[in-house]
Amino acid sequence: MYSVNLIGHFDAAHFLAGYDGKCKNIHGHRFDVAVSLSGKLGEKSGMVIDFSDAKAVLKNLCERFDHTLIYEKGTLSEALLTALVAENFALSEVEFRPTAEHFAGYFYRGLSKTLPSHINVLAVTVYESPENSATYSED
Repeated sequence: MYSVNLIGHFDAAHFLAGYDGKCKNIHGHRFDVAVSLSGKLGEKSGMVIDFSDAKAVLKNLCERFDHTLIYEKGTLSEALLTALVAENFALSEVEFRPTAEHFAGYFYRGLSKTLPSHINVLAVTVYESPENSATYSED
């Protein structure tokens, strides 16, 4: 079995509501999304998947969050949400806690649903910084 690896990224702000630490405050990251895919080599192409095809899928998933404030549903007051919308801020509401761990699972599932069925997503690692990351895979 062969595997290929690619990286996408997005720049965004987030916070962890109710968290007792620095991450309770709005702060930003350049999120890097590292993906490992596997499959058989195409008979004619000699590739698992064309990198440009895989990168297009990953880029589409990343663009939802690029240059937005990512927040967990129900964590912003109605007044604050109204004010942010009135100021035309780009917002991304998610159903999960916006942690690297949850983003890794989000991208794993999104890639699994979108890529051709003969491509397996082995793992997705989301980096909040060059030193800090979380990985999701299904065993």
